[in-house]
Amino acid sequence: MSILQVQNVNKSFSGLRALNNVNLTVEEGHVHAIIGPNGAGKSTLLNCFVGRLTPDTGTVTFNGTSLVGKSPHEINQVGVARVFQTPEIFGDLTLLENVMIPTLAKRDGAFALNAWARVDGERAVIEKAEHLLEDVGLADKRDVLANSLSRGDKRRLELAMCLVQDPKLLLLDEPTAGMSRADTNATIDLLKRIGERGITKIVIEHDMHVVFSLAHKISVLAQGTVIAEGKPDDIKGDPRVQEAYLGGAHL
Repeated sequence: MSILQVQNVNKSFSGLRALNNVNLTVEEGHVHAIIGPNGAGKSTLLNCFVGRLTPDTGTVTFNGTSLVGKSPHEINQVGVARVFQTPEIFGDLTLLENVMIPTLAKRDGAFALNAWARVDGERAVIEKAEHLLEDVGLADKRDVLANSLSRGDKRRLELAMCLVQDPKLLLLDEPTAGMSRADTNATIDLLKRIGERGITKIVIEHDMHVVFSLAHKISVLAQGTVIAEGKPDDIKGDPRVQEAYLGGAHL
Protein backbone atom coordinates (compact mmCIF):
# COMPACT_ATOMS: atom_id res chain seq x y z
CA MET A 1 0.00 0.00 0.00
CA SER A 2 1.44 3.40 -0.98
CA ILE A 3 1.79 6.22 1.54
CA LEU A 4 3.17 8.96 -0.76
CA GLN A 5 2.31 9.60 -4.41
CA VAL A 6 4.18 12.16 -6.49
CA GLN A 7 2.75 12.89 -9.93
CA ASN A 8 4.19 15.07 -12.70
CA VAL A 9 6.01 17.44 -10.35
CA ASN A 10 7.87 20.28 -12.05
CA LYS A 11 9.94 23.05 -10.48
CA SER A 12 11.98 25.77 -12.17
CA PHE A 13 14.19 28.56 -10.85
CA SER A 14 14.74 31.57 -13.14
CA GLY A 15 13.97 29.45 -16.16
CA LEU A 16 16.20 26.56 -15.08
CA ARG A 17 14.24 23.31 -14.77
CA ALA A 18 15.21 21.69 -11.45
CA LEU A 19 12.50 18.99 -11.54
CA ASN A 20 11.03 17.62 -14.74
CA ASN A 21 7.78 15.61 -14.55
CA VAL A 22 8.88 13.63 -11.49
CA ASN A 23 6.73 10.64 -10.56
CA LEU A 24 7.28 8.53 -7.44
CA THR A 25 5.29 6.05 -5.39
CA VAL A 26 6.52 5.27 -1.88
CA GLU A 27 5.23 2.11 -0.23
CA GLU A 28 4.19 2.19 3.40
CA GLY A 29 6.77 0.75 5.81
CA HIS A 30 9.54 0.70 3.19
CA VAL A 31 12.82 2.59 2.76
CA HIS A 32 12.78 4.46 -0.56
CA ALA A 33 16.17 5.87 -1.53
CA ILE A 34 16.62 8.76 -3.95
CA ILE A 35 20.10 8.95 -5.48
CA GLY A 36 21.79 10.92 -8.22
CA PRO A 37 24.71 13.26 -8.89
CA ASN A 38 25.04 16.69 -7.28
CA GLY A 39 22.53 19.09 -8.79
CA ALA A 40 20.15 16.32 -9.82
CA GLY A 41 17.25 17.89 -7.88
CA LYS A 42 17.12 15.55 -4.88
CA SER A 43 16.94 18.17 -2.13
CA THR A 44 14.61 20.32 -4.26
CA LEU A 45 12.24 17.36 -4.45
CA LEU A 46 12.38 16.82 -0.68
CA ASN A 47 11.65 20.52 -0.16
CA CYS A 48 8.51 20.09 -2.26
CA PHE A 49 7.44 17.28 0.08
CA VAL A 50 7.78 19.37 3.26
CA GLY A 51 6.40 22.71 2.09
CA ARG A 52 9.64 24.64 1.82
CA LEU A 53 9.02 24.82 -1.92
CA THR A 54 5.80 24.66 -3.92
CA PRO A 55 5.87 22.74 -7.21
CA ASP A 56 5.08 24.79 -10.31
CA THR A 57 2.82 21.94 -11.42
CA GLY A 58 2.01 18.43 -10.25
CA THR A 59 0.73 16.79 -7.08
CA VAL A 60 2.22 15.42 -3.86
CA THR A 61 -0.26 13.30 -1.88
CA PHE A 62 0.42 11.80 1.55
CA ASN A 63 -2.10 9.29 2.91
CA GLY A 64 -4.76 10.80 0.67
CA THR A 65 -3.98 14.40 1.71
CA SER A 66 -2.51 16.88 -0.77
CA LEU A 67 0.68 18.48 0.58
CA VAL A 68 0.94 21.11 -2.17
CA GLY A 69 0.34 24.58 -0.76
CA LYS A 70 0.54 23.50 2.87
CA SER A 71 3.03 25.09 5.25
CA PRO A 72 5.91 23.04 6.74
CA HIS A 73 4.11 23.08 10.08
CA GLU A 74 0.87 21.78 8.57
CA ILE A 75 2.75 18.99 6.81
CA ASN A 76 4.50 18.07 10.05
CA GLN A 77 1.12 17.89 11.78
CA VAL A 78 -0.16 15.21 9.37
CA GLY A 79 2.82 12.96 10.15
CA VAL A 80 5.85 13.96 8.06
CA ALA A 81 9.20 14.72 9.73
CA ARG A 82 12.57 15.56 8.19
CA VAL A 83 16.23 15.19 9.15
CA PHE A 84 18.10 17.95 7.35
CA GLN A 85 21.39 17.88 5.44
CA THR A 86 22.82 20.22 8.09
CA PRO A 87 21.50 19.32 11.57
CA GLU A 88 18.93 21.81 12.85
CA ILE A 89 19.12 21.73 16.63
CA PHE A 90 19.01 24.17 19.57
CA GLY A 91 22.71 24.47 20.41
CA ASP A 92 22.27 26.36 23.67
CA LEU A 93 19.85 23.82 25.14
CA THR A 94 20.57 20.35 26.55
CA LEU A 95 19.95 17.21 24.54
CA LEU A 96 16.96 16.37 26.72
CA GLU A 97 15.44 19.81 26.14
CA ASN A 98 16.04 19.52 22.39
CA VAL A 99 14.06 16.30 22.22
CA MET A 100 11.25 17.65 24.39
CA ILE A 101 10.64 20.78 22.29
CA PRO A 102 9.14 19.03 19.22
CA THR A 103 6.57 17.36 21.46
CA LEU A 104 5.19 20.79 22.35
CA ALA A 105 5.31 21.95 18.73
CA LYS A 106 3.44 18.85 17.61
CA ARG A 107 0.82 19.21 20.31
CA ASP A 108 0.29 22.97 20.51
CA GLY A 109 1.27 24.04 16.99
CA ALA A 110 4.31 26.17 17.87
CA PHE A 111 7.03 26.49 20.46
CA ALA A 112 6.75 29.45 22.82
CA LEU A 113 9.48 30.17 25.31
CA ASN A 114 6.96 31.12 27.97
CA ALA A 115 5.50 27.61 27.71
CA TRP A 116 8.79 25.87 28.45
CA ALA A 117 8.19 25.61 32.18
CA ARG A 118 4.87 23.87 31.52
CA VAL A 119 6.50 21.23 29.34
CA ASP A 120 9.47 20.83 31.66
CA GLY A 121 7.07 19.77 34.38
CA GLU A 122 5.38 17.01 32.37
CA ARG A 123 6.79 13.67 33.41
CA ALA A 124 5.48 11.78 30.38
CA VAL A 125 7.24 14.16 27.99
CA ILE A 126 10.51 13.83 29.89
CA GLU A 127 10.32 10.04 29.99
CA LYS A 128 9.61 9.82 26.26
CA ALA A 129 12.56 12.10 25.49
CA GLU A 130 14.84 10.06 27.76
CA HIS A 131 13.74 6.84 26.06
CA LEU A 132 14.51 8.23 22.59
CA LEU A 133 17.93 9.50 23.67
CA GLU A 134 18.65 5.97 24.85
CA ASP A 135 17.44 4.60 21.49
CA VAL A 136 19.88 6.78 19.53
CA GLY A 137 22.78 6.16 21.92
CA LEU A 138 22.89 9.57 23.59
CA ALA A 139 21.37 8.85 27.01
CA ASP A 140 24.66 9.52 28.79
CA LYS A 141 24.71 13.06 27.33
CA ARG A 142 21.15 14.07 28.21
CA ASP A 143 22.27 17.15 30.20
CA VAL A 144 25.03 18.24 27.79
CA LEU A 145 24.53 21.34 25.64
CA ALA A 146 23.83 20.35 22.06
CA ASN A 147 26.40 22.69 20.49
CA SER A 148 29.19 20.64 22.11
CA LEU A 149 28.31 17.47 20.17
CA SER A 150 30.22 15.96 17.26
CA ARG A 151 28.57 16.11 13.84
CA GLY A 152 27.55 12.47 14.06
CA ASP A 153 25.97 12.96 17.49
CA LYS A 154 24.13 16.07 16.26
CA ARG A 155 22.59 13.99 13.50
CA ARG A 156 21.53 11.34 16.01
CA LEU A 157 20.04 14.07 18.20
CA GLU A 158 18.06 15.47 15.28
CA LEU A 159 16.81 11.98 14.53
CA ALA A 160 15.54 11.66 18.11
CA MET A 161 13.86 15.07 17.71
CA CYS A 162 12.00 13.67 14.69
CA LEU A 163 11.10 10.35 16.29
CA VAL A 164 9.56 11.99 19.36
CA GLN A 165 6.88 13.35 17.00
CA ASP A 166 5.78 9.78 16.07
CA PRO A 167 5.98 10.43 12.32
CA LYS A 168 4.42 8.17 9.71
CA LEU A 169 6.96 9.31 7.10
CA LEU A 170 10.56 10.24 7.90
CA LEU A 171 12.63 12.11 5.31
CA LEU A 172 16.41 11.87 5.69
CA ASP A 173 18.65 14.16 3.63
CA GLU A 174 22.15 12.61 3.62
CA PRO A 175 21.87 11.22 7.17
CA THR A 176 25.49 9.97 7.26
CA ALA A 177 27.21 12.97 5.62
CA GLY A 178 30.53 13.75 7.33
CA MET A 179 30.49 10.61 9.46
CA SER A 180 33.29 8.12 9.90
CA ARG A 181 32.67 4.58 8.63
CA ALA A 182 32.08 3.40 12.20
CA ASP A 183 29.49 6.15 12.80
CA THR A 184 27.93 5.42 9.41
CA ASN A 185 27.51 1.74 10.25
CA ALA A 186 26.04 2.64 13.64
CA THR A 187 23.54 4.93 11.89
CA ILE A 188 22.59 2.16 9.45
CA ASP A 189 21.91 -0.14 12.41
CA LEU A 190 19.87 2.61 14.10
CA LEU A 191 17.75 3.21 10.98
CA LYS A 192 17.13 -0.52 10.67
CA ARG A 193 15.88 -0.60 14.26
CA ILE A 194 13.61 2.35 13.51
CA GLY A 195 12.25 0.36 10.59
CA GLU A 196 10.91 -2.16 13.08
CA ARG A 197 8.47 0.56 14.22
CA GLY A 198 6.87 0.62 10.78
CA ILE A 199 7.96 4.16 9.95
CA THR A 200 8.26 4.76 6.20
CA LYS A 201 11.52 6.44 5.20
CA ILE A 202 12.75 8.38 2.18
CA VAL A 203 16.54 8.61 2.17
CA ILE A 204 18.70 10.89 0.02
CA GLU A 205 22.24 9.59 0.19
CA HIS A 206 25.50 9.60 -1.80
CA ASP A 207 27.05 6.71 0.10
CA MET A 208 26.04 3.58 -1.83
CA HIS A 209 26.95 1.40 1.14
CA VAL A 210 24.16 3.14 3.08
CA VAL A 211 21.71 2.99 0.16
CA PHE A 212 22.18 -0.72 -0.56
CA SER A 213 22.12 -1.56 3.15
CA LEU A 214 18.73 0.08 3.72
CA ALA A 215 16.67 0.57 0.58
CA HIS A 216 13.79 -1.57 -0.59
CA LYS A 217 13.44 0.60 -3.70
CA ILE A 218 15.66 3.20 -5.37
CA SER A 219 14.78 6.11 -7.65
CA VAL A 220 17.59 7.72 -9.62
CA LEU A 221 17.43 11.41 -10.51
CA ALA A 222 19.56 13.06 -13.19
CA GLN A 223 19.03 16.66 -14.29
CA GLY A 224 15.69 16.74 -12.51
CA THR A 225 14.32 13.62 -14.22
CA VAL A 226 13.78 10.11 -12.85
CA ILE A 227 15.90 8.00 -15.20
CA ALA A 228 15.59 4.66 -13.40
CA GLU A 229 13.67 3.05 -10.57
CA GLY A 230 13.64 -0.38 -9.03
CA LYS A 231 15.05 -2.75 -6.44
CA PRO A 232 18.71 -2.31 -5.42
CA ASP A 233 19.93 -5.25 -7.52
CA ASP A 234 18.21 -3.83 -10.59
CA ILE A 235 19.73 -0.39 -10.07
CA LYS A 236 23.24 -1.77 -9.61
CA GLY A 237 23.29 -3.17 -13.11
CA ASP A 238 21.43 -0.41 -14.94
CA PRO A 239 23.78 1.17 -17.53
CA ARG A 240 21.82 4.44 -17.47
CA VAL A 241 22.50 4.77 -13.76
CA GLN A 242 26.18 3.91 -14.13
CA GLU A 243 26.55 6.53 -16.85
CA ALA A 244 24.60 9.31 -15.15
CA TYR A 245 25.73 8.74 -11.59
CA LEU A 246 29.23 7.36 -11.80
CA GLY A 247 30.36 8.19 -15.33
CA GLY A 248 30.10 4.59 -16.42
CA ALA A 249 31.72 3.01 -13.36
CA HIS A 250 29.92 0.10 -11.70
CA LEU A 251 28.00 0.74 -8.50
